[in-house]
Amino acid sequence: MDPMLLALVLLLLGICLGALLSGAGYRMELRRMERFLRGREPGGNARLAAGSLPGATALAEAINGELDRSAAAHVRDLRHQQEFQRDLSALSHDIRTPLTGAKGYLQLAAGESDPARRARLLGMASARIDATTELLDQLFAYTKSADPDLSLDLAPVALKPLVEEVLLAHYPAFDELGWEPAVSLGDGTVLVEADRSALFRIVQNLVVNALRHGAGAPKVAYRAGEVEVELVVSNPVAEPAAIDAERLFERFYQANAARGATGSGLGLAVAANLAHAMGAKIAAALSGDELAITLTLPRAQAR
Repeated sequence: MDPMLLALVLLLLGICLGALLSGAGYRMELRRMERFLRGREPGGNARLAAGSLPGATALAEAINGELDRSAAAHVRDLRHQQEFQRDLSALSHDIRTPLTGAKGYLQLAAGESDPARRARLLGMASARIDATTELLDQLFAYTKSADPDLSLDLAPVALKPLVEEVLLAHYPAFDELGWEPAVSLGDGTVLVEADRSALFRIVQNLVVNALRHGAGAPKVAYRAGEVEVELVVSNPVAEPAAIDAERLFERFYQANAARGATGSGLGLAVAANLAHAMGAKIAAALSGDELAITLTLPRAQAR
């Protein structure tokens, strides 16, 4: 046989043999990885050892990376579950407290012969039932606002009339406190791109937050730019050191750790969820004893 032809045949045989051996090696490596993944305890810390074949090391590293990301997600889910269980426990306390009070007043009213005193006891019971109803309404609003499939109808909304409507709705509360909010909203021609009902809820929750937790009358104003409009609701607070501005929009957060303050701790969380769903931004900041919450909305043009 021609030496050249013999050399070519031997080369081809070598290449084929090498391919067979390499293929067998990769098959063994893949079986090893398969056995590891099938036998791995869910949630365990075991990681796949790197192989010696070209490409196997990169594959093992990619698999271990996915296992690490899965473990991190599992830890986050557990932490969220623990936080939710803690929040539910606090919410259960907040619901039971007014209901227990209402039951006590009703029992006292049932045994009261004086009509005036009975009416007063029934009124106190009714107030506590109303507080429970408001808490449940806020919980429903939070659940709805947190829905990832929440659909909002964005359209140009005149900001000034909406804010004035919210403030007028809460005039009795301002009057009872002896407060007169300082309002600076321009001539009312500024339009923002928003869902009107969602924006109304956000502004209402900001005003209610100022009424419940403020130490003085709030100031309401906006700054209109060419692209965005900032609505700012600010008010003095009695204990600024007790407020963590970065946590104000967390569900059930209350500056009073004993949860003795009025409210559910859901109002600002609802506002943040609705703002996010509209593509708006909301932020809180403390300056001295003044808390300012800024809602930033896209500016709209009349259609």
